[in-house]
Amino acid sequence: MTKGKGQLDVWAWRRQAWRKFGGISMLSHLRISEPHPGILAFYDGRVAGHRFADGPNWVDDGALSLGIASYALIAGAQAIVYDSHVSVLHGRFIRDTLTQRGVTDIRVVLSHYHLDHVAGTEAFADCQVIANARTLAHLTQRQAAIEAGTDHGLPAINPLILPDLVFDGHLTLDLGGERVELIEANIHSDDATVLWLPERRILFAGDTVEDCVTYVGAPQDFDIHLADLARLQALGAEWVLPNHGASDVIAAAGYGPGLLAATADYIRHLQNDDPRPMAEIIAFWLDNGTLRYFAPYEAVHAQNRARVKAMQQS
Repeated sequence: MTKGKGQLDVWAWRRQAWRKFGGISMLSHLRISEPHPGILAFYDGRVAGHRFADGPNWVDDGALSLGIASYALIAGAQAIVYDSHVSVLHGRFIRDTLTQRGVTDIRVVLSHYHLDHVAGTEAFADCQVIANARTLAHLTQRQAAIEAGTDHGLPAINPLILPDLVFDGHLTLDLGGERVELIEANIHSDDATVLWLPERRILFAGDTVEDCVTYVGAPQDFDIHLADLARLQALGAEWVLPNHGASDVIAAAGYGPGLLAATADYIRHLQNDDPRPMAEIIAFWLDNGTLRYFAPYEAVHAQNRARVKAMQQS
């Protein structure tokens, strides 16, 4: 693997993971970068021909095919982990990495209830897990099915560790003297929590924005999505770190605030039932470098249009 800007040398860590956890093939494409000082990105996926497991499964088909990152914010012996990644093995690797850096106090923040963001929670079972009230409600309602592998199919997440600190709307945390704001939103899912560092103007966006188009679960909420995107734009972020994006962009400090504007523009095209191909709809943002075309998002766009059509016909 070539070491790129912001990319850390992880071969030694992988050898340790082989000895400690086994099954290194499950981590063979995990990349670790440091987009900003004290911020680690744990990225997996977007590797042609590689699969997490044989047969249909939500890890490959809903996460790794698009690429996915979880993040850790470190201040001395303290850390905040933003999402626990796609498996317990990934979660354990994140925790082991933090332990090697001298971290002894970990809090986990869940961006929303979808499986690819909560699957590794068992690795943090003795840590504080934080989410908004909607996320707790979704996970509580689905817990039995998630643990049985019948919610979105296999692999099962068993046990699923539920949040033990819950908030509504807004919560401020302190990390080594830096203010960390948790902000609830309804974009992509009705239970999104973004993480905002106002002093450094860095927004951890979860799945509220993606490169190259957002995944739409509830088109009937488009107006809410747009209002909440405007609310996030008003924060004045200089850098946006999404969970689904290009690994090299994330490693090199992340996306600019244009990613929020591009997402709002795409949603408006869906609202207007724009029939053009995805690449034409987002052409302006591709041309100015805000977005990068990634073919697997064609399926996401087709699904988005189908959901809009179904809503219009209901």
